[in-house]
Amino acid sequence: MPHDSGHDDHDKAHDHGGQDHGGHDHGGHDHGGHDHGAGHRHVPSATGARTRRALAFALVLTAGFALVEAIGGYLAGSLALISDAGHMVTDAAALALALFAHAIGRRPASSRASYGYGRAEVLAAFVNALAMLAIVLFIAVEAVRRLLEPVPVAGGMVTVIGSVGLAVNVAAAGMLWRASAESLNARGALLHVMGDLLGSFAAIVAGVVIMVTGWTPIDPILSVVVALLIVRSTWQLLRQSTGVLMEGVPRHLDYDAIGRSLAALPGVVDVHDLHVWNMGSNEVALSAHLSIGRGDAWLPILAQARRMLATDYAIRHATLQPTWPVAPVIAGSDRVIALVPVAPDDGHEHSH
Repeated sequence: MPHDSGHDDHDKAHDHGGQDHGGHDHGGHDHGGHDHGAGHRHVPSATGARTRRALAFALVLTAGFALVEAIGGYLAGSLALISDAGHMVTDAAALALALFAHAIGRRPASSRASYGYGRAEVLAAFVNALAMLAIVLFIAVEAVRRLLEPVPVAGGMVTVIGSVGLAVNVAAAGMLWRASAESLNARGALLHVMGDLLGSFAAIVAGVVIMVTGWTPIDPILSVVVALLIVRSTWQLLRQSTGVLMEGVPRHLDYDAIGRSLAALPGVVDVHDLHVWNMGSNEVALSAHLSIGRGDAWLPILAQARRMLATDYAIRHATLQPTWPVAPVIAGSDRVIALVPVAPDDGHEHSH
């Protein structure tokens, strides 16, 4: 069962040593097993409504509290609160980007974007992951600077505003958590809100310690701890979104197992040119050439293959192209091998 995932000779993908691709007929829009009939469009699922509500809710809370925190930091003379307000403004911008990408991703497919715009959300998740790594780097540099040059902090006001911020971020994170299972975009936004949530918790602890002991280095130390906690999740999101953009095999699927399952179908001789990739956050696509023993066995094999892919691997967008041996043409023979059933009187001949 060879699995040729490359295209070192594109012509061979359509002419395998005299084999005839009987399932790649464009009449009626049937692409060798993937039905592109009238009305077929790559439209994102309706579950996106929850993601949209969660992103909008988180954006309003984050942007609103960033304004409150900036005013509170100015009145308290707290650089820590003003800095965190800047962090939340950055997060609000990230949430706005995620919401915009979500709206773009809901657009239907078009003649210029035949797969639709589902990857807009993946691209936003990628950008948000990069932005989060930049924020972590900024926190680390700022923490070192504050350790070397301590600044006075109004512990009481930091504690109060940190407590309000914690409540706001818990509410936003709760909404995004429920949506994150269905969208990489929401997962990227959740990382930003979780960073704010941990930052609010750290601010409360730092404020209490400063009020009780007056020891200000606790503020930058806890900031570094928070940064380290969010690095791992951010890196995972970056790897996952990069994999989708690079059209890698989805991490939850086993490429070899899919190939073996297709090759094990009755009537299939071998599988080649197998490709599996993500079209968006969750929609998986597959294409493959299946060598079969007889052309008239293709339709039952196609139905069984599509059923197996949907049931065992949740792959519902599959383009399968069959190939089968063609008997040699004898000189003077009038034999016709039809790619699709042809009526005797329709005037179409496909002689070889």
